[in-house]
Amino acid sequence: MEEGEKHMTIRRELIDELLKECSDPKQLLTEGGFLKQLTGSLIERCLEAEMEEHLGYPKHGKRNEEHTNVRNGRSRKTLKGSQGEVTVDIPRDRDASFEPVLIPKHQTRLEGFEEKILALYARGMTTRDIQAQVHELYGVDISPTFISNVTEAVLDEVHQWQNRPLESVYPILYVDCLVVKVRENQRIINRALYLALGVDVEGQKELLGMWLGHHEGAKFWLSVFTELHNRGLKDIFIACVDGLTGLPEAIETLYPQTRVQLCMVHMVRHSLKYVSYKHRKAVAADLKLVYSAATESEALVYLDLFAEKWDQQYGSISKLWRANWSHVMPLFAFPEDIRKVIYTTNAIESVNMSLRKVTRNHRIFPSDEAVYKVVYLAMHNIAKKWTMPIRNWVPALNCFAIEFGDRFPQ
Repeated sequence: MEEGEKHMTIRRELIDELLKECSDPKQLLTEGGFLKQLTGSLIERCLEAEMEEHLGYPKHGKRNEEHTNVRNGRSRKTLKGSQGEVTVDIPRDRDASFEPVLIPKHQTRLEGFEEKILALYARGMTTRDIQAQVHELYGVDISPTFISNVTEAVLDEVHQWQNRPLESVYPILYVDCLVVKVRENQRIINRALYLALGVDVEGQKELLGMWLGHHEGAKFWLSVFTELHNRGLKDIFIACVDGLTGLPEAIETLYPQTRVQLCMVHMVRHSLKYVSYKHRKAVAADLKLVYSAATESEALVYLDLFAEKWDQQYGSISKLWRANWSHVMPLFAFPEDIRKVIYTTNAIESVNMSLRKVTRNHRIFPSDEAVYKVVYLAMHNIAKKWTMPIRNWVPALNCFAIEFGDRFPQ
């Protein structure tokens, strides 16, 4: 609330007077109930006050002879609002110069109606669900075209958001993907929606952007990070990724000083694909010895021991870890409590989990634009909960200040 602004208080006596003939509380909200009548009456009274201001004299009052314009009856308009459809009488003047401010010409909905539809859409409700919900709550029948027109306006916001300027430094960047089904050329295809989640110097999470990938690879990722760079992101200390094809190479091309850290959760999960169910617990425990080692040299010893024990049965696992070792080792530069911040994409996976709850209702999206609309609106709701820095941020920040001192923002 702005300085000096005050809440309007309605006297209790006035409320009692209005409700004295209301014997059943249900009458307040029913079709033709008290709230709907009160809404209509208040709107009409405000419009009458606007007309008085416009003409320069009150209704039934004496007008100046120099004022040739006079009242000229009323026109009826039906408005859609939170109490359903409300019919009001709009005053008219003879020369048709009256332009109501409260209910402008051609407006058919009370303020806030579109916001309610967007809120339902952001929670993953389909067009059919929204139609049913609005009818049940407000007694208003709305068409799929109307819902589409309301949500279509969001695309401009998505475009502005996707192109907004970014901070120059994000100490940590997480990248992960979410798979959605999209209709394309009369076929249903799985499409990967890639999300980039940054952590700023205050430890606050921020979704930097989202991209629907048609063909994952170095060229695609190079375009993504070129976009982030052009929007102002000049430095990343650690990028935690899950081994997406071409991603590490693209980061190292545009951000050569960035340490690319593979997500250990994904590394273990990928390793266990090669393991029979009866050995999974033992293999996972031995891999944990590798990535939880105190130093890189100790981790390599544990990796050698792992190979001696399991290579005969699952030789591809140790080869996988050795092939990706340059993107495993960055975590060993940090103490144990800091590693938990950087070696897993849990921060962005929690975002994906929330988004899946929203997108699962949209089993098939009609277009790429529909995906962007739903995810953008859902992210607004998710981000409202990001009021605190990520866990262990202060000690992590102190480590970053030492490790990346010459690049650390002042």
